[in-house]
Amino acid sequence: MFTITPSLGYLVASIGGFMDATQSKLSNRERKKIEKRQRILDAAIKVIAKNGFQGTTVAEVASEAQVADGTIYLYFQNKDDLLITIFEETMDRFIADGVKEIAKRTSPTDKLRAIVDLHLSGLGSNEDLAAVFQIELRHSIHTMKQFSQTKLRDYFNIIEGVIEEAQRAGELRADLDPWTAVKVVFGALDEMATNWVLRKKEYALKDMAAPTIDILINGLK
Repeated sequence: MFTITPSLGYLVASIGGFMDATQSKLSNRERKKIEKRQRILDAAIKVIAKNGFQGTTVAEVASEAQVADGTIYLYFQNKDDLLITIFEETMDRFIADGVKEIAKRTSPTDKLRAIVDLHLSGLGSNEDLAAVFQIELRHSIHTMKQFSQTKLRDYFNIIEGVIEEAQRAGELRADLDPWTAVKVVFGALDEMATNWVLRKKEYALKDMAAPTIDILINGLK
């Protein structure tokens, strides 16, 4: 089980401080390598969102990133590795942002609201990323299984910890199975994000956060 504790908050802050210090010590060459790697990932997100994973070539990603084809392989093993890295780093950001945000709140249900808001706002702020994250993952069973066993489970553990905390505080029903509730919460977020990617009329995905969590919390109560 994953729970948010002061020590974890201190750990996150320490890691953030360490990363800031490390970044400041990087040489120009190292900094340029990091920037180039990110440029390749951003290009991959854009091209895959436009053409689909199967319709995307490494050469197209290289062209969008304005690097030589061979440069891609200095940072990533192949096209599959690019896709997996996009998923993993997106989840890393969700997890890091979620941990920091819920550490600021005392009410467990407020923490759950924060998770929902961050998830939908994060995907809603980058439509290309949302398209890759919501659509292309489903096209590879192997990738989806690998992804589910690592980063997604870590994310689920955070939600489970908040739900169990809410149960202990009497804010949610004690007879709920926490793991089932986690799947219900994530399933709702996943469906909202997918519907937004496939939308026929314009609306902001972040605007769906409040009504979604209100329905979920009232049901879980």
